[in-house]
Order: sequence, then C-alpha cells, then structure tokens
Amino acid sequence: MKKIGIIGLGKFLPKKVLTNADLEKMVDTSDEWITTRTGIKKRRLVAKGEATSDLAVKAAEEALKDAKLKPLDIDLIIVATITPDMPFPATACFVQEKLGAKNAVSFDISAACAGFLYALTIAQQFIARGNYRNALVIGAEVLSSVTDWQDRNTCVLFGDGAGAAVLSEVKSGGILSTYLGTDGSKTGLLFIPGGGSRNPVSRESMSHRMHYIKMQGNELFKLAVTIMASAAQTALKAANLECKDIDLVIPHQANMRIIMAMAKKLGLPKEKIYLNIDRYGNMSSASTVTALCEAVKEGRIQKGDIVLLDAFGAGLVWGACVIKW
Repeated sequence: MKKIGIIGLGKFLPKKVLTNADLEKMVDTSDEWITTRTGIKKRRLVAKGEATSDLAVKAAEEALKDAKLKPLDIDLIIVATITPDMPFPATACFVQEKLGAKNAVSFDISAACAGFLYALTIAQQFIARGNYRNALVIGAEVLSSVTDWQDRNTCVLFGDGAGAAVLSEVKSGGILSTYLGTDGSKTGLLFIPGGGSRNPVSRESMSHRMHYIKMQGNELFKLAVTIMASAAQTALKAANLECKDIDLVIPHQANMRIIMAMAKKLGLPKEKIYLNIDRYGNMSSASTVTALCEAVKEGRIQKGDIVLLDAFGAGLVWGACVIKW
C-alpha cells in the first residue's frame, strides 16, 4: 500500500481562559485538589455563539497553510466530535462550506476521546487505496456545552478546542501502524444520558440534568491505564518496533496520573511524554491532535522520529498509531 503521512498540522484554542481559581468561586473545589488529582491548571472556553465548526475551521485553515494546500485540494474531510453544531447535518458539512472545500466528501464520526485516531485511520485507508488524495482530519469539541458546572467532579476536567491534520501520500515514513478497539460493555462509565432517542429532550430530562457528562472516574482510571499501555504495545508490535524505539508519545490528555501510570507501565521516562493537559484540560477528540501540533511546532518532533499517538474514551473506545515523522 501507499505510504500515508501527515503533511500539515493546525490548532485553535478559544481566547477565554478558565483557571482553577475561577472554579473555586463556582463549586466546592480548590486549585490544590484539581492539580493533585488531574494535573490541570486551566482550560479554554468558547465565546458566546461560537460553535464546534467555528473552531474546526480555524484549525483547518492553519493545517492547510502548513501543508501548502488550498481548500480545493482537499477531497475528504472527517470531523471527529461528540459536540456537533447540531444533531444533523454533520459538522463536517459546515466546515466544508466555510472553508470553500467544495470538492471534499465530508462526514463526522463519534468516537469520543479516541475520535481523532479513528478518523486518522479511516482517512489513511481511503488515501492508501486511491479513493482520495488529500484528507483533512479534524478533532474539535465544545465540551463546555455539555459540562455540568454544578458537578465538581467533572466540571474541572474539560475544555474547548480544535486540532487538524492534513494527510496525503508521502515518499518515506508516515503512518506505520494503527490499532483500534472497543468494549461496549463499559458504556455506563462515561456518557451523556439525555438528548438522544432513548431519552429525548423533555422537562424531566432537563430537571434531572441528563444532558451533561456523567462519569465514574475511579473505575475509568484503572481501565484507562491498562488500555492505553496495551494499545501502545499492540500498535508497536504491528510496526515491528518496541517501546525503546519511541522518541515521543502523544497521549490523550485526560488526567496526568493516568498518563504517568501508563508511561511507567511501558517503561518510558517522563521526557518522552508530551503534556499540555495543564493548559487545556481534556478536550476529547481535540486533545491528541492539538498536542501533536504543539509538539511539532516546539521542535519536540524531528524528521525520522518515531511518534506514538495513544488515546481512550467513552464507549469504551481506544486507539494507537505509530508514525515515522
């Protein structure tokens, strides 16, 4: 098959910053409590009227510029999101229109925090088989719209943002392997119960705050460490590589303790783990691609480096991807 790689990256973070000190005024919490348990110091929130597609477009424009491509060069757009502009049409359709990428087949996928890796894998397959040439893969979220700001256990975790990657055929390196997984028996650990066909919007659903994120954090924590380590090992094996070959890991930025426990399980030192959770919190599908974009721009990733992307999320779903930069 053709070699497919990332030829451009972009990100967009809203201007508004919500710090732990701000949250202390909203719920019964403290900066020390949040930092110790999560590693998060602040997160970004959208302005009034700003939707997921608005963030996605700005990240996409930066990625296209980085790839030295125009919107008309893109023939596939995949937006990974759990906070679409509306139930339908797909947020990707709004992105296509706003970008002027009229040649692009466009659709959304919902794979929570592993969304970017799912979308990346789909795009790679399409390009490798000759269906499309240039794909725009976006992870974008406005999690503040589904965060219960009265729940101190969850409201400290999430933020808004978007990241984008342009995929195309490359002469060397590129994506060496991908691995995806699902365990539908764990759907009750992280979910939004209201708003779908099972619990449509009603006065009752609103009064029970069913349209916000619900999470069983302790059980999810234990599973996440094992899942991320296992996914990494599976993807590395598929690429005929070992943990010692990794130059940098870009993990999903859900919780600092999860990330460090995963690194320990893999025998990786902290300097090989890229972190931005302290600045943005958990941005679901936007977290991994935003961190990858920042790592490249900061010079943490150089040509020829072996990079591992590793994520898990509600579903439960997970994914890992090995890239030679």
